[in-house]
Amino acid sequence: MDAGGQLFSVDPLERQAARGHGVVTSMAAGSDVIVLGTSRGWLVRHDYTFEDAHDLDLGSGRSGEHSVHRVFLDPGGKHCVATVVHPGGAETYYHHARWPRPKPLPRLRGLLVNAVAWNRQSITEASTKEVILGTESGQIFEMAVDEADKREKYVKPLFELTEQREGIKALQMETAIVGNSTRYYVMAVTPTRLYSFTGIGSLDTVFASYSDRAIHFMELPGEIPNSELHFFIKQRRAKHFGWLSGSGIYHGELNFGAQHSSTSGDENFVENKGFFDYSKLGDSGNKPRSFALSEFHFLLLIEDKIKVVNRISQQMVEELVVDNTPENSRGIIGLCSDPSTGLFYAYDESSIFQVSTSDEGRDMWQVYLDMNHYAAALSHCRNPFQRDQVYLVQADAAFAAKEYYIAASFYAKMNYVLSFEEISLKFISIGEQDALRTFLLRRLDNLTKDDKMQITMISTWATELYLDKINRLLLEDSTGSTTNLVAEPNSSEYRSIVNEFCAFLSEGKDVLDEATTMKLLESYGRVDELVYFAGLKEQYEIVVHHYIQQGEARKALEVLQRRNVPVDLVYKFAPDLIMLDAYETVESWMMARNKLNPGKLIPAMMRYVSEPHAKNETHEVIKYLEFCVKDLENEDPGVHNLLLSLYAKKEDESQLLQFLDTKFGKGQTSGPEFFYDPKYALRLCLQEKRMRACVRIYSMMSMHEEAVALALKVDLELAKAEADKVEDDEELRKKLWLKVAKHVIEQEKGVKRENIKKAIEFLSETNNLLKIEDILPFFPDFVLIDDFKEEICKSLKDYNSQIVQLKQEMDDATRGADNIRSDIGALAQRYTVIDREQDCGVCRRKILTVGGLHQVGRSYTSAGHMAPFYVFPCGHAFHANCLIGHVTRCSSQEQAERMDLQKRLSLMDRKAAKDNGASANGESIMSTTPVDKLRSQLDDAVASECPFCGDLMIKEISQPFILPGEADEKASWEIKPQPATQKILPMTMSI
Repeated sequence: MDAGGQLFSVDPLERQAARGHGVVTSMAAGSDVIVLGTSRGWLVRHDYTFEDAHDLDLGSGRSGEHSVHRVFLDPGGKHCVATVVHPGGAETYYHHARWPRPKPLPRLRGLLVNAVAWNRQSITEASTKEVILGTESGQIFEMAVDEADKREKYVKPLFELTEQREGIKALQMETAIVGNSTRYYVMAVTPTRLYSFTGIGSLDTVFASYSDRAIHFMELPGEIPNSELHFFIKQRRAKHFGWLSGSGIYHGELNFGAQHSSTSGDENFVENKGFFDYSKLGDSGNKPRSFALSEFHFLLLIEDKIKVVNRISQQMVEELVVDNTPENSRGIIGLCSDPSTGLFYAYDESSIFQVSTSDEGRDMWQVYLDMNHYAAALSHCRNPFQRDQVYLVQADAAFAAKEYYIAASFYAKMNYVLSFEEISLKFISIGEQDALRTFLLRRLDNLTKDDKMQITMISTWATELYLDKINRLLLEDSTGSTTNLVAEPNSSEYRSIVNEFCAFLSEGKDVLDEATTMKLLESYGRVDELVYFAGLKEQYEIVVHHYIQQGEARKALEVLQRRNVPVDLVYKFAPDLIMLDAYETVESWMMARNKLNPGKLIPAMMRYVSEPHAKNETHEVIKYLEFCVKDLENEDPGVHNLLLSLYAKKEDESQLLQFLDTKFGKGQTSGPEFFYDPKYALRLCLQEKRMRACVRIYSMMSMHEEAVALALKVDLELAKAEADKVEDDEELRKKLWLKVAKHVIEQEKGVKRENIKKAIEFLSETNNLLKIEDILPFFPDFVLIDDFKEEICKSLKDYNSQIVQLKQEMDDATRGADNIRSDIGALAQRYTVIDREQDCGVCRRKILTVGGLHQVGRSYTSAGHMAPFYVFPCGHAFHANCLIGHVTRCSSQEQAERMDLQKRLSLMDRKAAKDNGASANGESIMSTTPVDKLRSQLDDAVASECPFCGDLMIKEISQPFILPGEADEKASWEIKPQPATQKILPMTMSI
């Protein structure tokens, strides 16, 4: 069985292990630490991590024979419990790895401890936590020792076997967290029984609960030198157990997370129970003296041989012979294991042997396979070849049982043992096309993305097999014989295989060759599947074309409405779809809103329009065009022209007129009033004889004369309305009304007075735009004047009233001119009285100040040497220079003009004064007319209004508070920081 060498090997580890302290009587191991008990009451501790050894005397100087009965070591190798038997009874000791010598446990004096169970989940280096002890008298105690206390914290009894008093030979304990509590699992063995205890809480609570309920135990009668119980520990958790009993080895899996309970209330944590009978060893009457438990094997000590038995197959796989024992030795005493390292040890009176494992699980897949435990075999396979062997056995078994679908699934998982071709031929040779298809599908599931070519080829083959299966179902009748009649395609099997095939196409759309697959589908006549696959490959043109051929417009529109469908397909199939189902097509277009360009749909709409439709049928094209124009605010001239042409063909002209009167588009101010071609609209309306619409179009084109002329042929009131539309051109408006008047007069033919009266009454509708004299030429020459007498008199009265009104206006104008002349004459005599204390509004000096002020011009009349000044009707007075400066400063726009006038006036005054001084007779050479003209201009510019009461005061609000010329004044008000060199001296006060 073992192709890779021995699973276990034995090597001598230590000679003279007892170091002269007698012979070895007991041994324990944990975490590379071995502790030996000797016949002279010594403990020999071998620490292979530090290559150190310590001798510990448990006799304490007592006389007599002291023999170590049992030694127990925790998995971490720190805590040790040993029981010594001496003539006075039994003594139990505790030793910590840090202590120089062991300490006795007085509370256990006189009790022979046979078993110790450690709490592996809670134990620490400094404390043992709770420890369970089993004695020869059938008692179970709980103990805890802290390394710092140098003594036991407590020792208390937990349970005692009373039904059948036997010694406790071995104990094992496991814990699990359940919510906020701890559940304990305890196993104890006697020579004939295995007891199990479990419960939540503390150990006291767990064992106290068995005072009023039955104890769960397994009884195996028989005699054996030593009853042993071992847990196999992996990752600090017990996985399975083994009990060495007199009848055989009772073993099973441990599941400490199981929540199902037995009727007795005990949680059943043992699963997959088994029993190994010693008779399978072949040794007659020889029972093991000791045993150890590995992951997959039992190590049984029989005489000086260690027999390795596979726990699963219960077959002996190896026999290890320990041949290095001394001649005078009693042979191998026992076996022990180190749960932390997975090593096993054998020992005799003076020697230690290490039993090593070499990948003991490497052949377990074959073991499980031989037992037909395929799932377990697969879980223990180490490579693809081993897995293929397991799959092959399963596949061959299913194939032999004619379970071809199951066989195909297993064959598909193999990659190395059988080739793809061999497996395919197995199914082809027996005609199992369905199983072959299953094999191909499962094989696809097991291929990786890198096997692109294989995936494509297998997928194509599977496609053909699917098509063949569908055809066979169609050709088979209810009896299974082939006929010429096609079977009912609605059968459940048929529908199932078709749905399965569609699902396959959907999954394989990226790996199937598009051209090959479509050719296969076409050759088998599977149109529906062809359309389905084309949709998967985004060949929407094929899909839509198929639906149109089938007359299923709604399905075709659903395809076109998908996001990834090109919009060009909508335009391409629009003519066919609108003819197939105009309502659904237009609804689809309206749902698309701005995604579609209505201009590209015009050919489809034109095709729909060309077909005859019932009068009461809703015109879908008009509905869509109205939606584009009104809701989408489309401005395409083609759309507007088409809508107008459809309106023009309707007998009811109201929609056409409303369309012509409405302004569409996005309402831009500079945009056009309409977007259709007016010339085309006019030609169309003339063709369809929609005269009112033609009048409206003429009016829009500002062809008012043509509009009125056409309106007169349709409706007189319409012509009057058109004539009234011209408001900005009085001459044209009169001309249009004259046309209307001429038509009215010509319409009222004859010379009857009532007809002439109707024609004359028309003048009142023109709002006095036309007079009787304007329309007289349109009447016949033989009409009597008496027929117009009343209207002529009315016209003469109107002229007379106009003449009277004009005369009155002329009289009013004459009186106004006389008043103006009298005001001008009075203005020359106007004066005002100036108080001598009156101040200048600018400089605040007295207005009547004598001297000291610059004279502006000699033309100003002054009293003595007083400066010229201005006085306003409001009472404010200003020196001439002050007023000019103030106005110039506050009104920069006229500054240059005023400055120029003032300079020119001053120069002319100086020149005039010089000329007058040179003239002897005192006559001025220069005329004063230019000076007076300049002074008048200066007065108009400066003194047209009071600067404090007129518009100038209001304009001063916009002037800055600080003028540009006052920068120095502004700078003088700034607060400057103190110099940095200035110091502030502290002030002190003496008391």
